[in-house]
Amino acid sequence: MAKVICITNQKGGVGKTTTAVNLSYYLAKDKNRVLLVDVDPQGNATSGLGVDKETMGESLTEVMMGAADFANIIHQTAFKNFDLAPTSPQLANAEVEMVGMGRRFTKLRDALATVRDSYDYIILDSPPSLSLLTVNGMIAADYLILPVQTEFYAMEGVAQLLESMQMVQKAMNPHLRLLGVLATMYDKRTMLSSQVLTEMERFFKSKVFQTTIPRNVRVAEAPSHRVPVGAYDKFSKGAKAYKEFAREVEERIAG
Repeated sequence: MAKVICITNQKGGVGKTTTAVNLSYYLAKDKNRVLLVDVDPQGNATSGLGVDKETMGESLTEVMMGAADFANIIHQTAFKNFDLAPTSPQLANAEVEMVGMGRRFTKLRDALATVRDSYDYIILDSPPSLSLLTVNGMIAADYLILPVQTEFYAMEGVAQLLESMQMVQKAMNPHLRLLGVLATMYDKRTMLSSQVLTEMERFFKSKVFQTTIPRNVRVAEAPSHRVPVGAYDKFSKGAKAYKEFAREVEERIAG
């Protein structure tokens, strides 16, 4: 049965989708069967993997509204062992409608249960907010990964996110745990990045991944070419960092 990992941070621009896409890619490269689920109405993971939102047909939007079966929305990506459950901007409207529905907090978990035996890892790319969709992701997940940008204000909102995680643990998902905190956009040349990383390590201690994701132009360019950075430039610093990060994720889950 798949290990479900939710990539989440209520702050935008921290590398959440980039992390979800590239972690999925490198887990698949390591011969794992991987499904990436785009839970963010912005749909950046969807477009970043080359799926045309205008012609893709049914997506997670219809699944969350009960109008489609989850298995029917899954797309094979161009990469072996790597599938995608895409989304559309209409998911934001669906989220509003979900507020009045029964089992609104467990819709994603219920949907994933129908395909969970088909994968080794399911990665959830959450929206940059503490929304109903994000809570659905936490309830569906076994693990959380928290990307934190090594810049000023990086730690703002983290305490609130952890409080939400604890509430979900108590009320709906006692097995959920924080797998780790990932420092993103790290620039070892600057004092600020070093200071923020030190603060993260003081606050989260051993939960901080040893791998840091550097600021890297290849990482920024890859989505415009509709591929993960490892397929765009596997020798870049960003690609090497995400490959190492995926290995570290596997090791932590294996215990």
